[in-house]
Amino acid sequence: MKARPEHQITRRGATRLIAETLLSGIALPSLTSRTVLAEPRPAALNAADTVFLDEMERQACLYFYEQADPSTGQVLDRANNRTANGQIDSRFVSSIAATGFGLTALCIADRRRYLPADRIRRRVLATLQFHLRPMPTERGFYYHFNDVKTGLPLLNIEVSPIDTAILLCGILTCRAHFKDSKITDLATQIYARIDWPWMLNGGKTFAMGWLPATGFLTPRWDHYAEMMMLYLLAIGSPTHPIDPSCWRSFSRPRVRFEGFNFITGHDPLFIHLYSHAWFDFFRKRDAFADYFSNSVTAVRAHKAFCLGLNRGYTEDYWGLTASDWMHGYTAWGGPPSMGPIDGSVVPCATAGSLPFLTRDCLRVLRSLKDKYGEYAWGRYGPCDALHPNVSWYDADVLGIDLGISLLMAENLRTGFVWKTFMQNPETMNAMKLAGFHSY
Repeated sequence: MKARPEHQITRRGATRLIAETLLSGIALPSLTSRTVLAEPRPAALNAADTVFLDEMERQACLYFYEQADPSTGQVLDRANNRTANGQIDSRFVSSIAATGFGLTALCIADRRRYLPADRIRRRVLATLQFHLRPMPTERGFYYHFNDVKTGLPLLNIEVSPIDTAILLCGILTCRAHFKDSKITDLATQIYARIDWPWMLNGGKTFAMGWLPATGFLTPRWDHYAEMMMLYLLAIGSPTHPIDPSCWRSFSRPRVRFEGFNFITGHDPLFIHLYSHAWFDFFRKRDAFADYFSNSVTAVRAHKAFCLGLNRGYTEDYWGLTASDWMHGYTAWGGPPSMGPIDGSVVPCATAGSLPFLTRDCLRVLRSLKDKYGEYAWGRYGPCDALHPNVSWYDADVLGIDLGISLLMAENLRTGFVWKTFMQNPETMNAMKLAGFHSY
């Protein structure tokens, strides 16, 4: 993967830097003393929790409205969190994934009346119209990073199937939520034109991307990660589907850590969160796993991993995933351990895990705001990362990190994103074809 325009590494690329060290093989989950079954939902929230989450959601929705170009609808990859008036950041790099989160954010903002309904609908229509044309694509797939005003891809940026999938999840959420004939038509056209088999590049797993100058990237989406949504959207395509057998073609490596036993790669925590933001895996399983329960176990293991380090982590202060740090952008976390773990905390690690470990994650988020809010909280909510012991608080927020925090907070409260997205007939059909059944 190519470098982020403003950092050293892409989020998706970070998950593949040490792919040669991955565990391999496919195995059915075994129940151990630390294997956690899915908990009932929604979790009971008290009044203070509800007020806290509502404000966090409202602030995140503001980012996706203010830090997007009103003509193209593209959302900035990152922006300063310390602005007082909501002026659009001077940076010009948009992220196709942030735009997907942003479209879902507009649905949440509409449902919760955070913004006027007519303004939201106009923004959604403008976004879909621009992304249908003239936004550049290759066989329907979008480039990872683009100019926020023109839509033109940045130099040496790949056509990205996973980021296209995140955008499409946002588009399909809009199609289901607004029930508007224009939105439905635009969203359906965007989905229908994606040539999913092309991105397989002759194999059974997806290539990680494609570059105009050199063609397909060599690495593939061939082990369990955030890409479950990619395979399901492709299997469910009404026009260019891939064979459902591709669902069985990526490996599901297992890790055992202090009694926890779960499917993961040598990747940051976000891989257990992203697909779950839209696809409802609760009390469903395929031939290999209950992926909701797997994420519950992964988050519990991650908390235990953090607390076991001599880095200042406590019940009130833990959580890492790919994010900013004092020296740029990095992929860090565990288990197994990865990255330059230095005692920093990344708020979206716990915010994105809210449906999986509610009380523990809420405790961290509320503690961070209570203790460091003056420094760590800004116009759009918590900063991307912080390390209070060395007085470092990131000035920026990242669209994808705010996005996963927002969507999972809303799913915890109401299940709105799950219920809305799963109204799309293609998503239900895809899960059926992949072998999922409820229990």
